[in-house]
Amino acid sequence: MANGIKDKLNELGLRPSKKLGQHFLVDKEIALRQVKSANITSKDTVLEVGPGLGVLTEVIVKKAKKVIVVEKDRTFKGYLEGKFSDYNFDMIHGDVLKVELPDFDKVISNIPFNISSPLTFKLLKKDFELGILMYQKEFADRMVAEVGEKNYSRLSVMVSTKAKVKKLFDVSRNRFYPPPRVDASVVSIEPGRSSYKIIHEDIFEDVVRELFCYRRKTIKNALKYGFGLDVKNIPFKTYRVENLSPSDIHRLVETLIDKGLLPIEE
Repeated sequence: MANGIKDKLNELGLRPSKKLGQHFLVDKEIALRQVKSANITSKDTVLEVGPGLGVLTEVIVKKAKKVIVVEKDRTFKGYLEGKFSDYNFDMIHGDVLKVELPDFDKVISNIPFNISSPLTFKLLKKDFELGILMYQKEFADRMVAEVGEKNYSRLSVMVSTKAKVKKLFDVSRNRFYPPPRVDASVVSIEPGRSSYKIIHEDIFEDVVRELFCYRRKTIKNALKYGFGLDVKNIPFKTYRVENLSPSDIHRLVETLIDKGLLPIEE
């Protein structure tokens, strides 16, 4: 399967960039499964990040109203624009973490593993219907982990406050050229706020970050080590951090603010 990708890269005089984390999907069946999971209609504008040689793009353009891709590697620009010239296809050349993202209905991407976290949270600032994204398997496992599970983490908490996330299927590293060192997973993301409203988002994020530096400590000790707080009458103080749900953490944060233990910047 990889021979076709190698031949195309050789034809274009290109080599995969380690710096850009380029690993090209060589199995079109995976792309078909991703697009099927997105349930694309002829009314959808679809965003794709890092299209590379367009294996996934080729499936998307046949179903969507419009496809917008963001590609950092300029060497693919001419090839992609020529390949998809018969479709409603726009290309943004630049670093996806720096460019302004256009409006879109759905996002389907095999994103570079090294920008998984910042890209995910940048996407979640946009108003869209559904994301079908491929991540490093370990990262995906942390995204979908529930409280008390071994992969439950800061990432699990922060994603859960902004979206409903579900793992769809795993993808072997051998489905890429060159193969990465790890397997991948495809995840669905449906943006939407949690059932509780986070009033002080910056403080909530800071507390979550500090707490999970001491995930096996009790809340009382984690707050002492992380913020220098000697807390007494607060909820969950004898619980371990890893056993606190996102809503529990939210309640804890609001209690600390109400007691004046976490100052709010005016």
